[in-house]
Amino acid sequence: MKQIVTESFFFGAVLSLLAYELGLLLKKKMKMAIVNPILIGILAVMGVLSLWDIKYETYQESAKYISYLLTPATVCLAVPLYEQMKLLKKHWKAVMVGICSGVLASLGGVFLLAKAFDLSHELYVTLLPKSITTAIGIGVSEELGGIATITVAVIIITGILGNVIAEAVFRFFHISEPIAKGLAIGTSSHALGTAKALELGQVEGAMSGLAIVVAGLLTVILAPVFAPLL
Repeated sequence: MKQIVTESFFFGAVLSLLAYELGLLLKKKMKMAIVNPILIGILAVMGVLSLWDIKYETYQESAKYISYLLTPATVCLAVPLYEQMKLLKKHWKAVMVGICSGVLASLGGVFLLAKAFDLSHELYVTLLPKSITTAIGIGVSEELGGIATITVAVIIITGILGNVIAEAVFRFFHISEPIAKGLAIGTSSHALGTAKALELGQVEGAMSGLAIVVAGLLTVILAPVFAPLL
């Protein structure tokens, strides 16, 4: 039975979708921020692979087709941004300052923590692109001499963490401005965080989508500047 299932052309894709659906059901039922559909989905997939002793390569071979949807899904983020173009033009200075501040805070935070914990240069540059989307982060990490696989893991953890705690952070600091919320989420936790921003509202989603692109470009430019500092 195991062999029949794992050799199925769509085994990985179906498992991923079912795991995410499980996360959605638990989210609706429990209504807790920590019960994040993406986090639940990851844990569920890991559980099935471990329980059935299935190699990751076997799962990935049939799950990779879902990743083909990532590019068009990312492009679709331009739709809410287009719908909020007037708002963007009105506040473009504040938007750019906010994104730049977020990128500098991310890179500067990694530098300070690397100094505090006496990390090696290799680990330091591995962590620098933690807050940008995976596609860009891998390239930055490899170019600076980091460990790409760890970079991917850190980016995913950062995104999930941002998705889970975003609303709690906004309540704690009494942040109610939609533009500020969107920029904060997109700059700090890329696409995974943007999923939460879209739940909060159209303005939040549009600003978060914009922040993903601009923060990614700024990190590509500034990461090589920060890299030699340690």
